[in-house]
Amino acid sequence: MCSVQIAMRWTLKTTPNITTVQQLSKDLSIDDTLSKLLVQRGVSTFEEAKKFFRPSLEELHDPFLLKDMDLAVSRIEKAIASNENILIYGDYDVDGTTSVSLVASYLKTITTSISTYIPDRYDEGYGISYQGIDFAADNNFSLIIALDCGIKAIDKVAYATKKKVDFIICDHHKPGPKIPDAVAVLNPKRVDCSYPYDELCGCGVGFKLVQALASKRGQTIEDLTQYLDLVAIAIAADIVPITGENRVLTYFGLQVINSNPRNGIKAIIQEVHKKVLTITDVVFIIAPRINAAGRIKHGNAAVELLTESNFEQALEFAKAINQYNTERRVLDAQITKEALLQIEENKEKEQFTSVVFNETWHKGVIGIVASRLMETYYRPTLVFTKSGNKLAASARSVKGFDVYEALEQCSEFIEQFGGHKYAAGLTLDPEMYTAFKNKFEEVVKDTIDRELLIPEITIDASLELSDISPKFFRILQQMGPFGPQNMKPVFSTTAVRDNGYGKTVGADKSHLKLNIIYGADKKTYNAIGFGLGNKMKFIQNNFDIAYSLDENEWNGRTSLQLLLKDIKKPL
Repeated sequence: MCSVQIAMRWTLKTTPNITTVQQLSKDLSIDDTLSKLLVQRGVSTFEEAKKFFRPSLEELHDPFLLKDMDLAVSRIEKAIASNENILIYGDYDVDGTTSVSLVASYLKTITTSISTYIPDRYDEGYGISYQGIDFAADNNFSLIIALDCGIKAIDKVAYATKKKVDFIICDHHKPGPKIPDAVAVLNPKRVDCSYPYDELCGCGVGFKLVQALASKRGQTIEDLTQYLDLVAIAIAADIVPITGENRVLTYFGLQVINSNPRNGIKAIIQEVHKKVLTITDVVFIIAPRINAAGRIKHGNAAVELLTESNFEQALEFAKAINQYNTERRVLDAQITKEALLQIEENKEKEQFTSVVFNETWHKGVIGIVASRLMETYYRPTLVFTKSGNKLAASARSVKGFDVYEALEQCSEFIEQFGGHKYAAGLTLDPEMYTAFKNKFEEVVKDTIDRELLIPEITIDASLELSDISPKFFRILQQMGPFGPQNMKPVFSTTAVRDNGYGKTVGADKSHLKLNIIYGADKKTYNAIGFGLGNKMKFIQNNFDIAYSLDENEWNGRTSLQLLLKDIKKPL
């Protein structure tokens, strides 16, 4: 789609203490490279390795360690006892819709007075809306449980109180200086919350609420494993660290997805004809489909799918959502093409940001487009479109740069914003666009480390290809599920060569397929490099490779292959 090519910088991780590595290698009867990978991940003893390789539900923390959990449970129990109507409210993205589906599904096993509400992306925007509160008040809902949103909804919670609607907020976004005056605010990132793990996603916080409610009914964590498919999907989609409690939840959630998923997930899997799903499949197959509902039509469609008890009906919902995802891909491709052209046409001097705007762009896909632009130009990126009488934008950032903090420094021009270090959303008045764009460029230029503008490949270890054995790969796989702060290991090998049959593949010849020869025995290793077609020029002689290990399934046969991340000439 674009010919922009950015050289990569390879960074080799610091070698851990060699004595620790060798002792762990001896204790576990594994080679030093695998031991090194474990120590890099904070696993340095036999007991820590046992916990790492064999996660246990018993490792999950007591939900009542979350500040206000006792208040939240007490208010919900009162509502159930009084037969009050409870509205489960959540955002329209994957984390929000899975959160709503999880909490609503559980509460419906206790009371029938449960309804769900997903705000319209276009009419109401992100987070808690006045329309949603009015809906609750007008329909006799006295309690709203807000999931994956609400931590900054000071005025809206006050508005709800005047309407005699109580709020329980379950969020994981960074709080502002003031906490909303709700009945309870569950957020592990609260400065006054001493919960041991603060990287839960919104659905994770919702699960902790369910865990607390269940404990009061004599239910154990084993009774709740059926809900972990939703938690694993949210963790994968929201790009939170897969460490600690998140790793345990993802580990068991993947087991549910592959053994006994809810009907909606089963229907999606059937639609894409995939037997066993990895965390990567969750990110690229399940999550985009759930997200597509809120992007193209309405997030309600995702909740309907994820809470449907009839499999035949779930299949119909899955077909519709598949169609939304197809529409999303078409829009994504078209808008990305237009945005890339806009950047190229306005490239007069070096820019430290990419900021583009077109009032006709579909609001539901600007986040994806921002990611595409960021990957292409590797700059903090904002994509704006018209939303009512305001401009709305999605922000994405490069590794190591906090775009949320940068937006805070531009707050004088912004009406509202929220999000994370690497992804955020904002709205502003149209007349503020130029001033904001200039200020954002200035802030980034003044604060970003220039090295962060070059994409980085972090190498876990250098490796001799001859060291790759079935046992090595088997242990490597057991280090998953992979994700932020536990990424799939990346290796480097120097001075390899192709057997002469290397070629570019794919409809647009953008991928690279090689047969790499290495070592005195001249053993051949299959390798594929997606998006590396432009590196074909490097394979004429010896070259260095950065790669991870993967399995390739073809015609019923499974073989090991190198998944190339980059190729460069030897130093």
